[in-house]
Order: sequence, then C-alpha cells, then structure tokens
Amino acid sequence: MDFKTFYQNEVKPKLIKELGIKNPMAVPKVEKIVLNVGAGEAVINKGVLEKIQEQISLIAGQKAVITKARKSISAFKIRKGIPIGVKVTLRGKRMYHFLEKLIKIVIPRLRDFRGINLKSLDAGGNLNLGFSEQTIFPEIDFDKIDKIRGLQVTIVTNAKDKEKAKKLFQFLGIPFYGEKI
Repeated sequence: MDFKTFYQNEVKPKLIKELGIKNPMAVPKVEKIVLNVGAGEAVINKGVLEKIQEQISLIAGQKAVITKARKSISAFKIRKGIPIGVKVTLRGKRMYHFLEKLIKIVIPRLRDFRGINLKSLDAGGNLNLGFSEQTIFPEIDFDKIDKIRGLQVTIVTNAKDKEKAKKLFQFLGIPFYGEKI
C-alpha cells in the first residue's frame, strides 16, 4: 500500500473522528514538501552548486533548481542575482513517496533520536526539519560526496493551527517530544 492510500484509508478517518470535523475537505493534509540547501561557499567555488543539485535531485527524485540571492549582503560578499542555493518542491506522488521514505527510513537512521521537537511546528501548521548531513538519505553514496552539507526540509500542510498539524503528523507516524502545545 502506498503512502497516499495509507493517508486516505487510515489517517483521514482518524483525523475526522479525533478532531470532530464535519466537512471532509477541511481535514488537514500535506500539500507540498520543500527541500532546500543554502551554499554560501558557492560565492567562491562555482562548481559546488552542480554537485549539490545532483545530490538533492537524487534525494528528491526530481530535478532541483538553483536559487539566486534576492538582495546584496556586503558582509557575506553576496551580490543580488548570484547563485546561492538549491531547492526542490515536491507535490503529488513524489511528495508522498518522499514523506514515506522520510518517516520509515531517514528519521530512524538519525543518531541519538528521541523524537522531533514540537518547536519545529510553526503557527501555520508546517513542520520544519533541519538535517546536519545529507548522508542519512539512502540514495547518497558516502564515497562520492565532496563535503557534508546540511539540508532543510519543510512539510507544508493546510492545517489551520499547531494542534491539528500535530495530530496529522502523529497519525502519519512522526514521533514528537517537548512541552505541550
């Protein structure tokens, strides 16, 4: 059973019952997942972005795009319009495939993992995860990487508040720790 079917058949009915939702269109769901890697070193070394783009494309299963600086920051020697990072936005089948891989494979591979902090949930119901190294993803071959880099994963939902988003993520299988919302 794929993850979208799991959401439709298992998670959605639980959310309707638990949150007392009358309208099935109001049930919280994941809308998109954004993977982002900022590379300040790209100012000096131009070839680094192609390597990052290749790695993020492997992780996501679709081609990543190079992002450019929106404004100049003289302290970091950044000019407006120069390439500075890599991102990819996942929706549909690829989004559910990535979410399943994240929950079932990547998160259990984290060292000293006790759960995801509740502070990672923002007020809009989105989950922001920061990983210190890209090697926790099974697609990345440790021998072929030039440098260990961190990446940010943002899971965007249509949940209106933290409590509904927390229930959605718990039913999907993401463990949380921290003080109550």
